[in-house]
Amino acid sequence: MDIRGNKFILDFLRDTDPGTENVNFLPLPADGSNRIFWRINVSELKSSYIAMVNTPTDQTSRRENFAFLMIGNHLHQKGIAVSKIFRHDLEQGIFIMEDMGAASLQQYASSTEKPLPMYEKVLENLFHLQIKGAEDFDTVWCNQTEKYDQTVIHRYETGYFRDAYLCGYLGLKKEWPELETSFDHLAETASRADAGFFLHRDFQSRNIMISKKKIGIIDWQGGRLGPLGYDLASLLIDPYVELSLKLQEDLYQSYIHLIKEHNFKWVDSFKTYYPYLAILRNLQILGAFSYLTKVRGKRYFEAYIPPALRTLHNLLNQVNGHRLSPLRNLIADLQTS
Repeated sequence: MDIRGNKFILDFLRDTDPGTENVNFLPLPADGSNRIFWRINVSELKSSYIAMVNTPTDQTSRRENFAFLMIGNHLHQKGIAVSKIFRHDLEQGIFIMEDMGAASLQQYASSTEKPLPMYEKVLENLFHLQIKGAEDFDTVWCNQTEKYDQTVIHRYETGYFRDAYLCGYLGLKKEWPELETSFDHLAETASRADAGFFLHRDFQSRNIMISKKKIGIIDWQGGRLGPLGYDLASLLIDPYVELSLKLQEDLYQSYIHLIKEHNFKWVDSFKTYYPYLAILRNLQILGAFSYLTKVRGKRYFEAYIPPALRTLHNLLNQVNGHRLSPLRNLIADLQTS
């Protein structure tokens, strides 16, 4: 879809500055999404906007657009570093919003030998998002489910890993009854974590923008209530960046310090459930990259599957318990095959 002649976009630009003439439209990559993005540069104003189009062709895309609008407005009103939505049209699925910058955290991390200070700043923004975002949050806005629970875990994480990675990508068998013990244990344990915080659910380096050392958070439409550890795990085990184990540990400790400053009583619970949430996030990553590679034909995601598998192997070996043995043994076999 070419939006350069779209009346909704042009009307917004004319309303913003009637004298606007020199406007440049730059298409942006959408990664794994079906959405279309453009950067709109306005020469006279020396400013830019982001236009997003997610044509509402079915109930899923309509719900996603509604979630994007309502959650985005809520987070912005709470003073969280997300794009301000200047104008929207839900019938067309068009949003015009603040430009949070052209460089992602992934790009920033690859350009510096000392990413720790910026990541610590990201952690502060994450914790603020999780605490303030939960205040007055209305679960009616949510796209898939109201909170992170066993439904999410079985359908979008363990089931996604089984169907998209083991069966779809690797071409192995469809049924894995021997893994149900491990999957059930992960779901039962992780679902006991306090789910009263705001959960972004895709808090990884490509959804965090850096502009003049300021943080910007994008792609919040999957937001819901959930536990603290999940978004932290998304950031630390992110295969786009592959942070060293030392840096992951440093950031993990920095995050615990943030928790202690806010409410010391949350620390033990956070430490208990974080390893399980990290494993589940890792299963989701493998499912997503497999689906995007095999079904959507976006082969560039395939490069991130091996590091995600290595991370999953390491995570499973850090958690004791015989109920995880079937999954642990399978991943060990895949690692050596």
